[in-house]
Amino acid sequence: MNSILLAFALALLAWLLLVGKELQQRRPDWHWYLTGYPRTALRVVFTWSKVAYVNGLTVSPKPTRRVLGDLAVKGEPLRPRAPRCSFPRLTPNGLELLVRLHAGQTPTPFLAAADAFAHAWRMHAVRVVSPERGVVLITATATDPLEHPGRPAVPESAVLLSVVVGALETGRAWVMDFRRVPHWLIVGATQSGKSTLIARLVTQLAPQPVALVGVDCKGGMELGLVEQRLSALATSRSEAVVVLGALVTDMQERMSLCRTAGARSIWDLNEKVRPVPVVVIVDELAELYLTNGSKEQRAEAEQCSTYLLRLAQLGAALGVHLVVAGQRVGSDLGPGVTALRAQLSGRICHRVNDPGTAEMALGDLNKDAVAVAQSISEAEQGVAVTVGDMGSWVRARSRLTTSGEVQETATECAELTPCLPYLANAVESGPAHE
Repeated sequence: MNSILLAFALALLAWLLLVGKELQQRRPDWHWYLTGYPRTALRVVFTWSKVAYVNGLTVSPKPTRRVLGDLAVKGEPLRPRAPRCSFPRLTPNGLELLVRLHAGQTPTPFLAAADAFAHAWRMHAVRVVSPERGVVLITATATDPLEHPGRPAVPESAVLLSVVVGALETGRAWVMDFRRVPHWLIVGATQSGKSTLIARLVTQLAPQPVALVGVDCKGGMELGLVEQRLSALATSRSEAVVVLGALVTDMQERMSLCRTAGARSIWDLNEKVRPVPVVVIVDELAELYLTNGSKEQRAEAEQCSTYLLRLAQLGAALGVHLVVAGQRVGSDLGPGVTALRAQLSGRICHRVNDPGTAEMALGDLNKDAVAVAQSISEAEQGVAVTVGDMGSWVRARSRLTTSGEVQETATECAELTPCLPYLANAVESGPAHE
């Protein structure tokens, strides 16, 4: 009888191992939910006190008598106490636990112990942040979700002006929501993944009832692929002045419409009279600011800078949103860039060639994020550090979108392109002479 039970147990164990391996390869998310999380959660609970002690995260109550060195004299022995932590909470690709610090403790030692946590709990990576005073949030990920940002398939967003562009290092979908974060700055060197992110963004916005406007002063090399879905495309700085100027003029009319209706934004208007939302994509910002020193080019650059700043300052409530991208974005391009950066609350920094660009993108929000962005290697194409509505920085990776895919989407959605007469008329009339 015992031999039969033993044979049955061995057969069951072998079957579980076989199924578990197959499940891990085909559906890593299910494997984590069914086996990975329960095992890791118990490991965290049972090892927390020891791990905290080894890494100097415990405190000892003051003994009733004197202490000479490590020896308690006529008093109670020192009893290290680990800070109290919550039971690990399940996340799509890991777990989270809240730690309440003892009086006098700071988050710094916990930040230094992140690698020790990862090794002790056998996790891919551990990140430590302090969301509020006296509390530390430890987030552990089982595998690298940025290795395959499209697996498992990320859900498509059904919310207007909200798009899923990839995956976060937490395992959640990377969502760019223009209603919550109206304007975005994207920086990245050549072959860093910046163009792929813009392509993914366009393919996700194309099926939505929004107008897309492109400014690509590299002759339309990038955004020209999706021209069928664009309501307007400027391929030079002189054309950009015309298009951006027309958008600023239309924005004034939207303000007048809201004022007449007693609305604080276009989203308070009746859907029948609400103007169509506009997303302006500027590829390679530096091309709008760099000049050869001539009076005409300086005037155009200043005009573009003024228009972009106006759109960023007033566009959020009026349904006009900016996505500004560039390989190099620094204060050397002029004060207009710094002023514009302050209005772009959404930030995405891929691998960059100079520290100044990373500092410009993330430095005013979080110094740690600058260091992490500069550590992105050439092999990590598409990986970026992003700051949006999460309130803190996080590593992310956009989903690969090929030129063929973005062109196919633009062709399929061409009939959805809103007709904006003020833009069409502006482009046909050519550069304005003031």
